Amino acid sequence: MSDKPVWLSQPERDAWLGLHAVMTLLPAALDSDLQGLEGITLFDYHMLAMLSEAKDRQLTMTILASRTSASLSRLSHVVKKLEKRGWVAREQSAEDARVKIASLTDAGWEAVQQMAPHHVASVHGLLFDTLDDKDVNDLTRIARKITTSLDADHWILNSDNSDLEH
Repeated sequence: MSDKPVWLSQPERDAWLGLHAVMTLLPAALDSDLQGLEGITLFDYHMLAMLSEAKDRQLTMTILASRTSASLSRLSHVVKKLEKRGWVAREQSAEDARVKIASLTDAGWEAVQQMAPHHVASVHGLLFDTLDDKDVNDLTRIARKITTSLDADHWILNSDNSDLEH
């Protein structure tokens, strides 16, 4: 093994810098949009969206952390913030007192329904309007490949998520 560093090739560098720009600019633009709309972050919205899609609009904190790719500590802070707005409630599991369950309240559901059309329009405008169907399929394939290398057990790779399969 050589001590000489292995640098990125030009195509790899171009891909890396492009991905880095997207990872920086897209979340910042969506964050800014949601801050202006409801005073919440993209992470806050994503957490609410994951609850809104769950059975009975509730998930254990552990599953919600997985769905949002967050630590339990970070998630707990956000849930506390959204509890103060009346959008989320936390309670002990009836089956296991060690388990906390986060639920989207009726007010939270109404907030998601109000924000969702605007947020989806923003995602379309910032991302999908510039892509054709092949680009979207390529993006999905590449995102799944990278996600698999980072976390082979990530929930979006689960075959039960047929709405995410292409």
